Amino acid sequence: MEQEKNNVGIKYIELYFPSQYVCQKKLEKYDQVSPGKYTIGLGQQKMGFCGDQEDIHSLSLTVLKNLLEKNKINPKDVGRLEVGTETLIDKSKSVKTVLMQLFEESGNSDIEGLDTTNACFGGTGALFNAINWIESSSYDGRLAIVIIADIAVYAEGNARCTGGAGAVALAIAPNAPLVFDTKLRALHMAHQYDFYKPDMHSEYPTINGQLSLKCYLSAVDTCYQLYGQKFNKKFGFSEAFTMKNLDYMVFHTPYCKIVQKSVGRCILNDFIHSSSKDSCFENLTKYRGVSLEDTYENASLFKEIERACVEASKDVFNEKTMPSLQIATNVGNMYSPSLYSSLCSLLCNKSMDDLLEKRIAFFSYGSGLASAMFSLKVTDKRDELEPLIRVVMDCYKHLDQRREIEPQDFVKTLELREKRYNAKSYSPESPVADLFPGTYYLSNVDDKFRRTYERKT
Repeated sequence: MEQEKNNVGIKYIELYFPSQYVCQKKLEKYDQVSPGKYTIGLGQQKMGFCGDQEDIHSLSLTVLKNLLEKNKINPKDVGRLEVGTETLIDKSKSVKTVLMQLFEESGNSDIEGLDTTNACFGGTGALFNAINWIESSSYDGRLAIVIIADIAVYAEGNARCTGGAGAVALAIAPNAPLVFDTKLRALHMAHQYDFYKPDMHSEYPTINGQLSLKCYLSAVDTCYQLYGQKFNKKFGFSEAFTMKNLDYMVFHTPYCKIVQKSVGRCILNDFIHSSSKDSCFENLTKYRGVSLEDTYENASLFKEIERACVEASKDVFNEKTMPSLQIATNVGNMYSPSLYSSLCSLLCNKSMDDLLEKRIAFFSYGSGLASAMFSLKVTDKRDELEPLIRVVMDCYKHLDQRREIEPQDFVKTLELREKRYNAKSYSPESPVADLFPGTYYLSNVDDKFRRTYERKT
């Protein structure tokens, strides 16, 4: 059994996002904001969104069923099912229990795991639970599946453009093609009110934008430093850890520009903690002696250093992170799944030769706050990696098969979702015909709030 626990990682991946989107450039004009505010300022091009016929249950059912079918997974071979989400329908009944419908025919009800929730960190928490189970004495040799799904919607105003939706399913097993680095997780937890959902009558969050940015970037600072210390201890390195120790780095992506700023922040950490004369530090030399804390206390200094670090990290960003942002750019903020959709983008945008034996670092963030940095190593076996990438590429192609919705109709759809929130005794109005084949959808909510789902053929 101990031998079976080696090389624990991701064996299969499935990705789902809505079949419709709104163009951010058109949304800028509709919202009467300055041209480029969403497309250049935030780095977003398109935003996927759901009608009232899709909810967290349907997204999760879709991505799980597709994972099982495409990879020919026998439901009896699943021993743990974890769900990470902040999109709650019920205050008591877990999303995981809804997904158990897909195991009824097989007769397998002996499946551990439940839901994990903390803003956009829930998916990572669920993933860590799955890895820990396989590495524990409780492991029985079966697969662990992690479902990470969310619907990100905002009230009318300047945050609405940062919405999105999607789901990712990860099958975790020993001897996987994407192997997690053991004993190499750096976490940072704190109490903050940067983004939260206190109103149980609305799916819209309460947001403090400036605090959220500070919390995110300071979490990057802390996790990056801790990860570097643990990295050096694990591999016995004495020189300061820097971005050069990583082949690729993917981030939780509420919007793409914050990721570029985060890479710049990592370079600032390298500059402050390393004696290296690296050429990328040339335009940072005047900040020698400035501490990370200093940058947050002085707003003008923060902006000045931010611009300098983005410029200094441009080559690193383009090489190690930019290839991971295509889905985020064109779907928007998926909340919990966004980090793992970035992994999907990276796998689809790099050649096989560029991926084999490479280390990919992850930064996960959930407001409130919970954050982590961890990593995985890609296998050196092409025949093991190819099937995983083939399935991800199949999902990735759906980006070009979606239907564009005009801004006014996007707004009407969100108004319909508002009307349906916490409602009962209704059948959704949004058309099923526009959904991708194989998508589950909500068909009815009865007078006791019980939901029924069907699958589009």
